[in-house]
Amino acid sequence: MSGDFAVVGKALPKVDGLAKCTGQTKYADDLSLPRMLYGKLLRSPHPHAKILRIDASKALALPGVFAVITGKDLPIKFGIMPSSQDEHALAVDKVRYVGDPVAAVAAIDEETAERACELIEVEYQKLPAIMTIEEALKEQNVRIHEDFGAGGNLHKVVALEFGNVDEGFQEAEYIREDLFFYQGSTHLPMEQHACLAQYDLDGKITLWSSTQTPHYVHRALAKVLQMPESKIRVIAPPVGGGFGGKDDPFSHEICAAKLAMLTGRPVKITLTRDEVFYTHRGRHPVLMWVKTGVKRDGRITAMHFRSFLDGGAHGSYGVATTYYTGALQPVTYKIPHYKFEAVRVFTNKPPCGPKRAHGTPQPRYALEIHMDKLAEDLGLDPVEMRRRNLTGPHHVTVNWLKINSNGVRECLEKVVEASGYQKKRKRGGGRRGVGLAISTYICGAGLPIYWNDMPQSEVHLKIDRTGRVTAFSGAIDIGQGSNTMLATFVAEVLGLRPEEIALVTADTDLTPIDLGSYSSRVTMMMGHAAIQAAEKLKKLLFEAVSEKLGVPTERLVARDHRIYDRENPAKSIAFDEAARLAEAKFGTLAATGSYWAPKKLGTYKGSGVGPSPAYSFSACVAEVECDPETGQINVEKIWLAHDIGRPINETLVIGQVEGSVYMGLGEVLMEEQEFRNRLGIHKIPSLLDYKSLTTKEMPPVETFLIYTDEPNGPFGAKEAGQGPLSPVIPAVANAVYDALGIRIDEIPITPEKVLKALEDKAKGGKGRVGPERMPDFQFPAPIKVEPPK
Repeated sequence: MSGDFAVVGKALPKVDGLAKCTGQTKYADDLSLPRMLYGKLLRSPHPHAKILRIDASKALALPGVFAVITGKDLPIKFGIMPSSQDEHALAVDKVRYVGDPVAAVAAIDEETAERACELIEVEYQKLPAIMTIEEALKEQNVRIHEDFGAGGNLHKVVALEFGNVDEGFQEAEYIREDLFFYQGSTHLPMEQHACLAQYDLDGKITLWSSTQTPHYVHRALAKVLQMPESKIRVIAPPVGGGFGGKDDPFSHEICAAKLAMLTGRPVKITLTRDEVFYTHRGRHPVLMWVKTGVKRDGRITAMHFRSFLDGGAHGSYGVATTYYTGALQPVTYKIPHYKFEAVRVFTNKPPCGPKRAHGTPQPRYALEIHMDKLAEDLGLDPVEMRRRNLTGPHHVTVNWLKINSNGVRECLEKVVEASGYQKKRKRGGGRRGVGLAISTYICGAGLPIYWNDMPQSEVHLKIDRTGRVTAFSGAIDIGQGSNTMLATFVAEVLGLRPEEIALVTADTDLTPIDLGSYSSRVTMMMGHAAIQAAEKLKKLLFEAVSEKLGVPTERLVARDHRIYDRENPAKSIAFDEAARLAEAKFGTLAATGSYWAPKKLGTYKGSGVGPSPAYSFSACVAEVECDPETGQINVEKIWLAHDIGRPINETLVIGQVEGSVYMGLGEVLMEEQEFRNRLGIHKIPSLLDYKSLTTKEMPPVETFLIYTDEPNGPFGAKEAGQGPLSPVIPAVANAVYDALGIRIDEIPITPEKVLKALEDKAKGGKGRVGPERMPDFQFPAPIKVEPPK
């Protein structure tokens, strides 16, 4: 798709940027209501224990305390996915991780609420804690969930085979297998989780919450509180960073609502930074094994991929995450025969969930290093190895995913050329190196979390007689710029400026449905709904103006605040006058737009994870300088090309790419969600101690936007918020190998691991640090799926 756009593709400021920069934006914790109480949660000090007794009498007797609730007050389970309804707002029978909420207090101020929590007496009976993937796979006598999961401490087991993998390996002229480990990490949003609940005299609950998914919070509240959905209103103020960490419904949201109901007063709960670390829902630690058969020229004949996921104590998005660790490998590379096996286990640690790029950075890290190793074994250049296996446009993968536009080849060529990769590789000297990787990501999940036939996103528009346009959408801006996207789509169609569009967003009473800001879905899905609604209103405006000017509607153009005759631009009417003409002719000017994703091709069990209206593609080259004496790695520069389809706002796209690079570098170099042995206590639950990139470590990033004009995208657009993260991590790992000749097959790549690998190499070893063996686990026979012809 191409076109002469007025605002689409331009480098314009965010519509809410000024308010955020000047401190006018009100986040959830900024909100206050008269007679407001403050809530606090009492959390478990043990990773696994039965609750024998809870005595809240001393807390209730403390002056200033209005209510105390425990698990018996909220006995109904909830969860984000229909298949993972395994959480209580407050633990009922036992606790499953350090930080598991046990009781909640509402008091006159935070200090009193904290003191009340200290006065609550809880008697525990400690149970053995399961802290690793290996323990979870072996342990049968101690179960974290007695009545949930796939048996023992297994949450989800997947075994799928597309084509005939045995035949594919028989065709191979060379076979390699590797083992990798990807450490867990947390989201680290600037804003902590916060919510405020109010219970009205008419029996209605209103919850303001820092959430990415107001629609799903609304559903969870209705279920747990046993209230009609019509009696619940959820409003999401602007979110100060989410990255997936605010996708789930959470205990503090449900407890705030319940406490407001009991006290008849507004209740606010804001988590401390320490609590945010334990609330978590971050990146899964994943152990991965990959075996690939190739011809001598590098063409893949078969691949077998296994994932072992540490899910923490609850399900969260874990079923989807499990499938995502295997779903997208065939989207970048042509794999004629593919077998994927995965198991997600429960452990006594905070629940993992959907951190940015959800389930795909881990396998991409393994796959891209594995591809470099294969290339070296075959004597091939890593670039050429990839070229010979890349997918193209209008391709259906072996696991039935339909690719439309595909810019992966252009992305690869761009970063290779711009970085001078071929000249810089294998320079020797033992200090500087370059590494390469490619990746892909979805542009919105093809299916909603709760499968149904209703739209995934809806937009309402209205124009009043002053010419003011207001857009209503359930989408929530979490910093990624969805408000600017909404305003830009509407403005482009109606011939206005984005900043002139009034926005009402993320309010389940006032706005139509949008399922949430996750899976890079908002631009794709909300965008289509917004364009559809705007086109309907433009049609009414054009009919009224056509009648007034005596010009056929097909000759009319909306641009620069007026509607004019394409053949005689002087013949025009101002937009506000056109609005009055249309209202006089048609009455109230309002329109709706809705979006349904295309139907998925696959029909096998598990085929609901992976399908998307479109796929973005990225390629990255990283240049590093390594100090062999200290093990320190400095990333000197990143070159990243991203297949954006068409950028709706170039400034925001580049910002999203750079943000992805920042997060990817943190994960590959330093971030770790680590716990103290059997105690289950987080080692570093603070911004001071948890290592993340600072401006000092952040290298220059050269971004290239590759235009492919996605036919399924609004104005040709694809996602930009998550896909660029994944290739950064393996590109750095490959660069370290190029510099030092050592392989760190687990992240983060710390100085200690670098020195250990160098020492091993000096002693005649492989110069490798990483996992040594796969867990002893028997996967079931796979579901066999015929590949598309």
